[in-house]
Amino acid sequence: MNTNLSPGANPDLLSYTTLLTEGAAPGVLLVTLNRPDVANAFNTKMAEELTALFEALDLESGNLRAVVLTGAGDRAFCAGGDLKERDGMSDAAWFAQHRIYERMARAIIGMPLPLIAAVNGAAYGGGCELASACDFIYAAEGARFAQTEVRLGIIPGAGGTQLLSRAVGERRAKELIMSGTPFSAAEAASWGLVNKVVPAADLLPSVLEVAGLIAGNAPVAVRQAKQAIRTGMDMGLAAGLSFEIEAYNRTVTTADRREGVAAFNERRKPDFSGS
Repeated sequence: MNTNLSPGANPDLLSYTTLLTEGAAPGVLLVTLNRPDVANAFNTKMAEELTALFEALDLESGNLRAVVLTGAGDRAFCAGGDLKERDGMSDAAWFAQHRIYERMARAIIGMPLPLIAAVNGAAYGGGCELASACDFIYAAEGARFAQTEVRLGIIPGAGGTQLLSRAVGERRAKELIMSGTPFSAAEAASWGLVNKVVPAADLLPSVLEVAGLIAGNAPVAVRQAKQAIRTGMDMGLAAGLSFEIEAYNRTVTTADRREGVAAFNERRKPDFSGS
């Protein structure tokens, strides 16, 4: 797996048929869901490829320091699971496919690198879950979100009931999931699901700018901060504070901690090595 990507380098991390991967900026990987003819709905193949990519990044990220996830075209980020593929599936086949979706969700949620969603259009069903699984979301002004699974006789099963509730609160999540009602990017921002709403033309530049800022910081510190926040959210305050100190202590012995302090005192930009 080639993770030593820079703009202009070979963008192929692995041989994908449903994803595009590109080194969009130093240390930043851009991943594009690439099934625009079906609104980037994920089928079994896309779920397998997303799982392979994010599990590989968990094991070996090379010089990558941040990842951006977006959708091809201007119609949709991701319309969720491909219902044409699921049409006529037996219960056993449905369960088997969904286990792949579950593994995909765990791989995305558990990936240690910072992950930003650039939601360029509709993020419905599993697409909303994909966006919610990222660390934070920037959205185009025309983007729309929805958890529409109850309209199909199921419920969100790739983290939606848990992730949306944590982002917007229990009562709002119940309203959105039980009604299946779509909501705008502006509403998503006002409720806490989306961090920033920008014109469509500014979406990727805005996301890549913040991804670049993250990639310029000390990699171990960024990852430890992500882990402390994510894990601490599921703990009480006292346990969360203890976990924070464990994560903090991991940064003290790094070369980057010494480089950061030296650069500050020498009034120069730090050159973080990730060690």
